[in-house]
Amino acid sequence: IETLWEIAKAEEEKRSQGSEGDRVEIGEKSVFFIGSKSGGKTTIILRCLDRDEPAKPTLALEYTYGRRAKGHNTPKDIAHIWELGGGTSLLDLISIPITSDTLRTFSIVLVLDLSKPNDLWPTMENLLQATKRHVDKVIMKVAKTNSKAASEMRQKMWSSIQKDHPDRELIDPFPIPLVIIGSKYDIFQDFDPEKRKVICKTLRFVAHYFGASLMFTSKSEALLLKIRGVINQLAFGIDKSKSICVDQNKPLFITAGLDSLCQIGSPPVSDNDIGKLQAHSPMELWKKVYEKLFPPKSISTLKAIQDPARDPQYAESEVDEMRVQKDQVLSKIWSNGSVVQSTAALAEDLG
Repeated sequence: IETLWEIAKAEEEKRSQGSEGDRVEIGEKSVFFIGSKSGGKTTIILRCLDRDEPAKPTLALEYTYGRRAKGHNTPKDIAHIWELGGGTSLLDLISIPITSDTLRTFSIVLVLDLSKPNDLWPTMENLLQATKRHVDKVIMKVAKTNSKAASEMRQKMWSSIQKDHPDRELIDPFPIPLVIIGSKYDIFQDFDPEKRKVICKTLRFVAHYFGASLMFTSKSEALLLKIRGVINQLAFGIDKSKSICVDQNKPLFITAGLDSLCQIGSPPVSDNDIGKLQAHSPMELWKKVYEKLFPPKSISTLKAIQDPARDPQYAESEVDEMRVQKDQVLSKIWSNGSVVQSTAALAEDLG
């Protein structure tokens, strides 16, 4: 008797051996949302999937999916949607969805809360560094068994940058497709113009340096529709938008490869101050300029996370009642002050 795995394997081999005209391929891509805590990641995902339901806080790593029909009577493409909650507090979970099997069709969406500029750089830096480290490890692992595939992965990250782009030798594209979304633009647009200028120029530089797309959004239906188009491109291969808006008085919308260092300009600081910053790279220089105006908060504040067991959205009356009972038992045990007594009491109370 064939197992379910053997049947699935046989079907896949049959489909892959068919003629070019008969072969039907089901496209599968993965999109991983990371970013600021309570920055609007879930809201964007629900809007892109046309799900009319209230967004709930994401405490760890959540998965959902979307499907899109290619045409009449054809299999639907599948988009695997992952979301990392907790801001920068759960970096270890980044390794779960990004594997050697998924990497070729994987994309990252980094959502940054524009209303909290002091948290913006450390959130962006920690998440991108952790993601890049893991992706590099996966590519190195692939290279041990398939050097050609690993080489193709490294070449692919240059696909968004034209060969004749003037900045091609000055940037370092992210190893997998990256989209940076600035959320809560409705709050950000009321900031002081000079502060908006620094944030916009800084994010434009970071996005361009990593070969990423950059766009701002809010609860505005028009902006969410534009974001939806970008996510559909990542998830289902829909044609990429060629529109661009670099006006700091409007929501930015810049597709990867369409910006340039010449258009972005130098960091918004005087020449005398630049000489005092002692940066070893352009990225470090922009970081120092940005953090001079928006000093980062402590890491402990960024990593604060509530206990999922006490979150009301995961409430289970019977389980919670039993949890209370066991907590009372443990509290009584430790108050006795004797390890031997405590062990005996625990065995008796827990049966």
